[in-house]
Amino acid sequence: MKIFGTSIPPVALSVAILAVATTAVVYSPTLYRMFCEATGYGGTVSVTRAVNPDPASPIGPAMKVRFDANVSPGLDWTFGPVEREVEVYAGVPKTIFYRAVNNSNETLVGRATYNVTPGIAGYYFNKTDCFCFTEQKLEPGESAEMPVMFFIDPEIATDFDTKTIRTITLSYTFFRLASDDGLIASARSLSETGETRQRELSTAETAEFTNNVQRLRR
Repeated sequence: MKIFGTSIPPVALSVAILAVATTAVVYSPTLYRMFCEATGYGGTVSVTRAVNPDPASPIGPAMKVRFDANVSPGLDWTFGPVEREVEVYAGVPKTIFYRAVNNSNETLVGRATYNVTPGIAGYYFNKTDCFCFTEQKLEPGESAEMPVMFFIDPEIATDFDTKTIRTITLSYTFFRLASDDGLIASARSLSETGETRQRELSTAETAEFTNNVQRLRR
């Protein structure tokens, strides 16, 4: 490629494009998480962990996890956590549920994103695959319950920046997508996805947890 008569080597061009893309997504949490999901960039980590660990195994401190939910304007859904907060021990997996109801008389398609606060604690918050980042639909009046299994890495208590944190908030936001015939046909059923995931988690001995938060370690 040439710009004003100067040739740019392909490698240099690729690096430049990556730098621009990275800069853009860093300033948008939603874009950044989607970028990491798509590319594996930014410290995305997957770990397989026992769903019911040995009670004698070392565990971390007690933590309070709160749950929040938001719905964008135009999406006529009621959406929220079944429990507002739970207390868990770091290192021990826990399953909670979110519930959504389509209050309208039409099939609606939404896509959810999530974030963890305080942001620095997100590095230690690991969860299984859930209902976010994909097109999900609900029929008129239909409801769905979606499980979310998570655990907090016990190292949160040894990191200088996070060792005093004892409360974390997990928040989801559902955005409405243009519900044309093609998208409705291709979107997943939120209720069926939730039921399938619940059956899988209820019988699983291990589960794969992911963490999509970038953190430069000291």
